[in-house]
Amino acid sequence: MSDRRFAGLFPFPRRSSRSATSLLEHEPEDDDTTVPSAVEESVIDAAIYRHGDRVASPSTLAETFEALGDDEPSTFAWIGLYRPDERQLAAVADQFGLHELALEDAIVAHQRPKVERYDQTLFVVLRAARYVDATEDVEFGELHCFIGPNFVVTVRHSEAPNLGAVRRRMESNADLLERGPEAVLYAILDKVVDGYSPVVAGLENDIDEIETEVFGGDPKVSRRIYELSREVIEFQRATHPLRDILTRLSAGFTRYQVDAELQRYLRDVRDHVEVVIERVDEFRQLLRDILTVNATLVAQQQNEEMKALTESGQAQNEEVKRISAWAAILFAPTLIGTVYGMNFDHMPETHWQLGYPLAILLMALTCGCLFWAFKRRGWL
Repeated sequence: MSDRRFAGLFPFPRRSSRSATSLLEHEPEDDDTTVPSAVEESVIDAAIYRHGDRVASPSTLAETFEALGDDEPSTFAWIGLYRPDERQLAAVADQFGLHELALEDAIVAHQRPKVERYDQTLFVVLRAARYVDATEDVEFGELHCFIGPNFVVTVRHSEAPNLGAVRRRMESNADLLERGPEAVLYAILDKVVDGYSPVVAGLENDIDEIETEVFGGDPKVSRRIYELSREVIEFQRATHPLRDILTRLSAGFTRYQVDAELQRYLRDVRDHVEVVIERVDEFRQLLRDILTVNATLVAQQQNEEMKALTESGQAQNEEVKRISAWAAILFAPTLIGTVYGMNFDHMPETHWQLGYPLAILLMALTCGCLFWAFKRRGWL
């Protein structure tokens, strides 16, 4: 691949190769006697490619660096690392001259997707995602890519994405692989973006189920809406920055005369990213609407329950009123009869001829007055 074509992603002068050093010769700090970790422990695969063909599979990083030759434009190395520790990454940085800031990001991880240039090296952070059917969850992984004039170093901190599939695809397409590290970056981007499609389908299915649960009156649906909203927000954080990454990569197409085929590939990836971003934005808005509808339905259900409780309370109050009214009515003659039932000698009504009819009349009159009063108040 020509230097001019390669300059699309790396518009900087190329440095001469550094002398290769042994992995085990990486000196620890003066006050640290710990034996350095071998880089090979974290290397998943390492290969040298020339004119689109795999010409070597070095067993050590020093051999990889040495096999690159004298800065041949048609030769590059691709080293895949999986969860390397700080010493292993430091050894790789020492061999390929990686910037300390990019190295720090790769060690710490938990970075947002971004693209940065450090001299000759392009540093790209990507967030892969996969949908787990068993738990209906979205798992996110982090991938760091160092793309140099004659090397590609990928650092994975999770199972996804499967870069082995990317490597096999590239090795089966010599025409694409011949375009160098830029083509590898395209293939990685394409793999990450393609991995979003099952996630989108899974989230869409979850939202459909939630809609059914909402209108079915499931009391646990609010928690599921909240959990799914968090996943959608996390998915947005993984996908939205890709738009800026691809925009920055595309900015050099015309100025640096990037290979036309790679331009088409990257535009295709960007189209897919836009579709994913639009769908994710729709999911978030849809979940907001569902949450609002669910809150409305819950409020209506609570109002109906409160109305039923109020009506029940009112019915009980009516019964209490009736019981109280009849108790008062029956209490009046009881009181009068109790007074007349006292056996005192000096009670004028006792020997009065009209005393009995008067007592009965008084009882009836009192009950009638009480009945009229309670009826007027609506107690009876």
